[in-house]
Parts: sequence; structure tokens; C-alpha cells
Amino acid sequence: MKNTVKVLRERKNMTQAELAERSGLSLRTVQRIEAGNIPKGFTLKAIAGALETEPENLISAEDRPNIDRAKLINLSALSGLIIPYGGIIFPLILTYKTKDPVNRELGKNIVSIQIILAGIVSVLMMISPFIQKALSVKIPFFLIFLIAFLCIKLMVVIKNGICLNKNGDLCIKLKTSFL
Repeated sequence: MKNTVKVLRERKNMTQAELAERSGLSLRTVQRIEAGNIPKGFTLKAIAGALETEPENLISAEDRPNIDRAKLINLSALSGLIIPYGGIIFPLILTYKTKDPVNRELGKNIVSIQIILAGIVSVLMMISPFIQKALSVKIPFFLIFLIAFLCIKLMVVIKNGICLNKNGDLCIKLKTSFL
């Protein structure tokens, strides 16, 4: 980040003070950004506007978090399609072996969703014989719940995988993680 802003500023033959004036930021903020602080939100847009470039061009690949581990954690949730509660156990192991705080937080969100899904399907599987008996139907309700669960789980993993690739964040997550 520091080199990108400095290179673009020097290409435009601007001083730090001129960049600060054009962007509406303080000189100290411009100095901090060139020293290596990563701007967010308004600051990033203001610097990009003053340098006449897109905000994405200012953030280099090394400044973006590496979310490959989060993608692996998300894919490991599919093990729950084969192994009961495998969609919780394997992602949980991968999450807590991860050192990166961004991937760990993404992993906690993934595991939280999987715990909710497993809890719901467990309760539905336990009450399905009673529902079946009460409604006097011949088709086994537990199969309907099981197939619906597998489809929902697959949909959640695919949707979160797509969002991780595009945005680097999850689309389907809880407001607050309980892990």
C-alpha cells in the first residue's frame, strides 16, 4: 500500500501536502498511509479520488487477506454430507489450527452456521416419527427432512464459497458468532 500511493502521487508530481489538500485528508493521514497503514472506507475513496484511480488499485495483493484457508474450512463442511456431524468437527479442527485471525473468524462463522443446521436437522429427525404418526402418512418424514437438510447444507457451502471468491467474506453467516 505504501509504495502504491507514493508511486501514484509522484507520477502526478504531487507533494504529500497537495495530496492531502486534494483528498480532504490531513497531511498526517497521508504520511501514515505512505508509511504502511492501510486506509479503509472514506479515506481509501478520498485518496483514490485525489489520485484519479479506483480504490481497488491502491490495495495490493499482499494487503488483501489470504482466504485460502477459509475456503478449505468451508469445503470441509461438506464432510457432513457423508459423516454425521463431520460438517462441524472437521471445520472446527481446521479453524482452531489456523493462526491467521481473519481466517479464524471466517472459520468460526462457518462452524456456527453448521452447528445451527445440525441442531435443526437433529431435532427434526427426532420429532419426524411423531409428525408422521400424527398425520397418518405412509411416506417417512425423516427422509424428507434429511434430503432437505442435505440440499440446504450444499446450498450454504456453495453460496459461501462463491462469496469468499468474490468478496473475501461470507454471505450466509450469523450476526454474532457463538464460538
